[in-house]
Amino acid sequence: MVQNAQSDGGGTGTRATRVLGVVVLALMALLVLLGLVISNADVDKGDSVRLLYLHVPSAEMAYLAFAVAAVCSILYLVPRTRSMAWDRVANASVELGVLFTGLMLVTGSLWARLTWGQFWAWDARVTSSALLFVMFAGYLAVRRLEGSPEQTARRSAVVCLVAMADVPLVHFSVDWFRTQHQRPTFTLKGSNIEGVFRFTHFVGFTAFFLAYVWLMMHRNRVAMLEGLADERELASSIAERQREGSTLVAGADSAVTVPS
Repeated sequence: MVQNAQSDGGGTGTRATRVLGVVVLALMALLVLLGLVISNADVDKGDSVRLLYLHVPSAEMAYLAFAVAAVCSILYLVPRTRSMAWDRVANASVELGVLFTGLMLVTGSLWARLTWGQFWAWDARVTSSALLFVMFAGYLAVRRLEGSPEQTARRSAVVCLVAMADVPLVHFSVDWFRTQHQRPTFTLKGSNIEGVFRFTHFVGFTAFFLAYVWLMMHRNRVAMLEGLADERELASSIAERQREGSTLVAGADSAVTVPS
């Protein structure tokens, strides 16, 4: 059964993932070329602006990954649409969201060192982003608690929706609070980010989005194969217990002495 699942992947088949992987690598190479070679340094921020080509798409993909996880969690909690497939997708998306959030924090810290003179400041945007990372890391920890798959899925869905409440806080923190962090660079009305700068951001967003899709395809394939392996192991254990029971019954029957 596992071999069949590996050879027949449908929409997430090997050919599709290979083609998508090549596209992602090509776009990443183009992003590096645009970010480090073709684009010029910013008039105000100098070469530190090049970090934004990684920092901004990382943040956008973190938002997307957590939003997908939240939608899937809701679909699992609703009895009519409840399916372990939604839980599987939510788990995979949170894993990637945590990865992108970590990359966002690292690149943001490097940018802060170049711009603010320090790696970390207890700024509203920075602090809420760190809280977001911790909350969804807690989601992954909750999934390791003992319990049936259904119990794990239900607990995880609730934790996901609670953690998701921090996403609007992260995004709007620069508008709601007095913050050291700059306003949204690429979406701010009247921004002078045009030409090669905006095109480089577009390439970065596309590359990171396709990387998210590619990683989701692989992570869900792994999860499905793990589920198939668990089913085979359970079926094997049941069959083994049945054989043991048959052996005991046969031994008991042979031990009975029939009176003459």
